[in-house]
Amino acid sequence: MTWTKKKINNLLFFIGVLAVVVMMFTFDVSFVELWEHICHAGYWLIPIVGVWIFVYGINALSWQCVVRSVSDENEHVGFWRIFRLTITGYALNYATPVGGLGGEPYRIIALSRDMSKEHASSSVILYAMMHIFAHFWFWFTSIFLYLALVAIGNLTLTPVLAFMFCLAIVFCLIAFYLFSRGYRKGLVVKGVRWIGKVPGLKKWSNRMLETHAETLRHVDEQIAALHHTDKRAFYSSLLLEYFSRVVQSLEIMFMLLLFGIDNGGDIAGLIITFCHSVLILSFTSLLANLIGWLPMQIGVQEGGFVVSIAVMGLSAALGIFVSIICRVREIIWILIGLLLMKLDKQ
Repeated sequence: MTWTKKKINNLLFFIGVLAVVVMMFTFDVSFVELWEHICHAGYWLIPIVGVWIFVYGINALSWQCVVRSVSDENEHVGFWRIFRLTITGYALNYATPVGGLGGEPYRIIALSRDMSKEHASSSVILYAMMHIFAHFWFWFTSIFLYLALVAIGNLTLTPVLAFMFCLAIVFCLIAFYLFSRGYRKGLVVKGVRWIGKVPGLKKWSNRMLETHAETLRHVDEQIAALHHTDKRAFYSSLLLEYFSRVVQSLEIMFMLLLFGIDNGGDIAGLIITFCHSVLILSFTSLLANLIGWLPMQIGVQEGGFVVSIAVMGLSAALGIFVSIICRVREIIWILIGLLLMKLDKQ
């Protein structure tokens, strides 16, 4: 069977819908309890869902920096198209196992209508690298944010946490080194070769290297060129991706305020509450990404929120509420992304 772009899009759409159905029937609470949590959120659900308009907008700006850097003069992709593809791509990433097996291929297919497939592939790979790179910086800086709050007496540091932070720092430093090598020399060709070491994929790897050797080499050259020759685009994209995590923390803050957790309610208290929100998001996303092969990280994200909120000295019940409302928000945005996917011209 010949896999056309339309057939691939329809397959990804079906997988997304199936994942939403699975998610609806795998909540750790009954539908009655789920409805009670949604009613408890009330009008706060509007800013919780709405803040992601800004998060995805910042993500789209970050990706646009990369697209402009790798594209030719006759290739133009408007912001709103990138914005729509950003939402749909993340919707598919949430819905598919090993997030990225759905969103990134779809982005390449869709973007190749506006630019060459080679440039589309380069921009998507580069943006995916930037997205992950920013994650490591977010986790790395969150450790020092936690230590700063310990220094002012707001949080406590146990020996177990200190040990875990040391391991996390080493882990992030290793990641920074690997990313620096990838940005200097590219990683697509090496990646395909590594895939060939997986049992059953050696023939595919060899065929890919033989058939698309020139294209893969050009993609690697463009990855290296972004860091070497267009540092403004590189650091702009990285800072925007990092900032999107900070803005995303508002989602957690809204839920803390809903429970009356505002550390006094004055400006200083709200700043502390926001810092706690950043830490909760950071620790939870770290756990979710460590086990990223589960669709929508079923069970992992919930456990991550409970553990992260417990570390902050808050109740497990709050962790359960936050995880459920975040899951509801994910489903809403997955449905929006799938709708945009079907409205997009094939």
